[in-house]
Amino acid sequence: MALRGIKVLEIAGLAPAPFCGMVLADFGASVTRIDRTGPSPDIDCLSNGKRSVAINLKNPKGVEVFRRLCSNTDVLIEPFRKEVMEKLGLGPSEMMSDNPRLIYARLSGFGQ
Repeated sequence: MALRGIKVLEIAGLAPAPFCGMVLADFGASVTRIDRTGPSPDIDCLSNGKRSVAINLKNPKGVEVFRRLCSNTDVLIEPFRKEVMEKLGLGPSEMMSDNPRLIYARLSGFGQ
């Protein structure tokens, strides 16, 4: 598989991000989807081949866990419009200072 050994974190969201994660998983990447805490998320065809972990990104402990995961990740896919992750202290500049080799992909739902 072309992407064997590549680690991807995908924050659950609208179609572009989950679709990208699915394609990367189909090519052999290890994709872990970050879900919101609470009720179990809906599982659909875009979840195929992915692991899932629930993390509350609005909680300091959740942010700590997320940053630790990202420090050992090759690609981060996030589905939010600009400023959402920045307000959480998890924007591209913060995450890439923790992991300079991180590919930070922002794929918002409607091209915002």
